[in-house]
Amino acid sequence: MVEVTWSVFIAASLLLIATPGQDMVLVMSRSISQGSAAGVVTAAGVSVGLVGHTALATLGLGALLRVSEWLFLGFKLVGAAYLVYIGVQLLRTRHSELAVSTGAPRSLLRLFADGALSNISNPKIAVFHFAFLPQFVLPGATHPTLSVFGLGLAFAGLTFLVKGPVGLAAGVLSVWLRAHPGFLVWVFRTSGAVLAGLGVKLAFERRP
Repeated sequence: MVEVTWSVFIAASLLLIATPGQDMVLVMSRSISQGSAAGVVTAAGVSVGLVGHTALATLGLGALLRVSEWLFLGFKLVGAAYLVYIGVQLLRTRHSELAVSTGAPRSLLRLFADGALSNISNPKIAVFHFAFLPQFVLPGATHPTLSVFGLGLAFAGLTFLVKGPVGLAAGVLSVWLRAHPGFLVWVFRTSGAVLAGLGVKLAFERRP
């Protein structure tokens, strides 16, 4: 049985999920580039990445990351490198590409993987899950581990409920944006700069 304080958990989770970050930027940029389906699939990948973090937190990796400097450093550098890679790809967007199309389209599977990898390779999210989720388990819960797992799945579901519609909305605007490639180049490059900046910030951040 999952024994948690759902009302407080849902309110806190929605507030955190709605805060703009690397996942939101990624979902919006993919949706603008390839349409609503691309954004929604990327959002689904982000949510699946959170399910992975839930499993890792349940198994105790969050605690291990807190005590192992080398393990945290490894996860951090992988996550930072991936963010910088995605950011650089967006920064390289050219006006000539967008005037005809939106560049080389990615398959839905690749978009899904981008969303999942950008999330699962961030060690801060693993530590966050380990610190955040147990706070909402009721004192004296009979199955605290199961409760933490249930909370993690709920957080992933709420993430998709918020970011999926963001992908849809950005996709609706994509037709207008593609008709104004100069503005779209600016959007892509700004998104790329944000993602690359977040990657650099992650690489130089100290372990919490």
